[in-house]
Order: sequence, then structure tokens, then C-alpha cells
Amino acid sequence: MALMGWEWIVVIAIVAVLLLWGPKKLPELARSIGEAKRELKKASEGEAETSKPKEETDDAVIRIAKQLGISTESKTKEQIEQEILQKRSGKK
Repeated sequence: MALMGWEWIVVIAIVAVLLLWGPKKLPELARSIGEAKRELKKASEGEAETSKPKEETDDAVIRIAKQLGISTESKTKEQIEQEILQKRSGKK
């Protein structure tokens, strides 16, 4: 079965890579491509999880307020944070 169309382009590309970088540089080139792919995947997953850290910080604010004995009933996050700051600055 003869090579057709795009298959020749792949073969030519492989030969060109071997001629340009040589067989000793190929593992280094493959490693850098893998690292770039990994970084791209990590960045794209990070954008998808933007709401999760906000929820975690909200939970942390409420947890800290309860530890300090601050009531969190019917208060906004900003009001709770202000009370935490006031209580913490009063302790120092």
C-alpha cells in the first residue's frame, strides 16, 4: 500500500525534524512539547474551577467567625470580614 496525501507530509516532517535537530535533541524536544501540553491542560482546568476557591474562602470566613464567637446570621460576607478584623485588631 503506497503512501498518499497527508502521509507524505508526516514522513517529510519527521525527516526534516531529524535533519534539523538530530537524534540527540529529539528526547529534549519531546519533553518540552509534553511540558507545554501539561501547562496548557493545567491552565484550562484552572479556568474551569474559578468558582471553587470563592466557595472555599466563604467557608473559611464563616469558620473563623465561629471560632471567634461572631454571629454570622443574616450578615453579608463583607460584614463578617469587618467584624473579624475588628475583633482581631482588638486582641492585639
